[in-house]
Amino acid sequence: MIKASAPGKLYIAGEYAVLEPGHPAILVALDQFVTVILEKSAQGTIRSSYSNGIAIPWTRRNGRFYIDERENPFSYIAKSITITEQYIKELGHTLQFFDLEVQSELDNKDGRKYGLGSSGAVTIATIKALLRFYNISYTSELLYKLAAVTHLSLNSNGSFGDLAASSYEGWLAYSCFEREWVLEKMQQLPLTELISLPWPQLMIEPLTAPEDLRLLIGWTGTPASTTFLVDQMKDEKSEMNGFYRQFLADSKETVNRMIDAFYQNDVTAIQKNIRRSRALLNSLSAKSGIDIETEALTTLCTLAEEVGGAAKSSGAGGGDCGIVLFNQKDEILPMIDRWKQNNIVNLPLQVYKHPNIVTKAIHWEK
Repeated sequence: MIKASAPGKLYIAGEYAVLEPGHPAILVALDQFVTVILEKSAQGTIRSSYSNGIAIPWTRRNGRFYIDERENPFSYIAKSITITEQYIKELGHTLQFFDLEVQSELDNKDGRKYGLGSSGAVTIATIKALLRFYNISYTSELLYKLAAVTHLSLNSNGSFGDLAASSYEGWLAYSCFEREWVLEKMQQLPLTELISLPWPQLMIEPLTAPEDLRLLIGWTGTPASTTFLVDQMKDEKSEMNGFYRQFLADSKETVNRMIDAFYQNDVTAIQKNIRRSRALLNSLSAKSGIDIETEALTTLCTLAEEVGGAAKSSGAGGGDCGIVLFNQKDEILPMIDRWKQNNIVNLPLQVYKHPNIVTKAIHWEK
């Protein structure tokens, strides 16, 4: 039996701008996981909470993974298998059948998502389990690129930052690759060759947080659809013209200053740029008409700022989580009590990085 896990993620800064290649964001991986269990079998099945625990059969047609779309509640898993098996076949391995089970900690007990990147985590965990099943060594870069090809194949409109966080773990600075370049190469090159190439504008840089930096996460209890919000923003982008270009430039400057503050172990400068990032997102929200910082998220942030925390919405906004960065010496219990009074849940999560994971930064050079 093979078992592989991948952590969830949260965006710290750089949201929306990160959708444009070369515009950085900061993310963290968290100690809540999606776990995939693989076991060799004569015929294949997939089981998860998405199928209410029912084992859904799968097979192969013309040597490719196949599941009846009428019975397929897990497109990310199915496409992850298809792409990873393509890579495995190119390496000369013979494909086998297996039973696959998915276990997720990224939902609450009622099945509501926290907004911690479950689609990214299940993709990385599935790829990792398959590579282990076929005894193929891997790096964080390989996991990320196979996952990115998977999500591109599903016409994802995201930045793929969740894939970077789930594969590299810890704190990360990230900027997305040039999507059109990768899409073109997907049609021209074997997958093994595409994976080996540098991808234009891709940057994944592990960061070390200052020892005095404390991250707290508040959940509003209201789920949000990142895909829907990103589509809305893309529709509005052309109407904002000069404003959006300035937003991108300001976001890039703010996040780069924050990255520098990580290297300088400067908690105060990190907090300053968190507040700047929040202001930029609120101006984008006002200009686009998209509700990024909901009333609950505003309450979360206001209560945090009252006790010295630097707070903002996380990710696409519209619900889900907000983040607060404190200095370790700050008193946080009054804020947590006030959150509770306002139906905001303090998620007791920590930044996660496996002690044995070795990551190499990716910087694209022109």
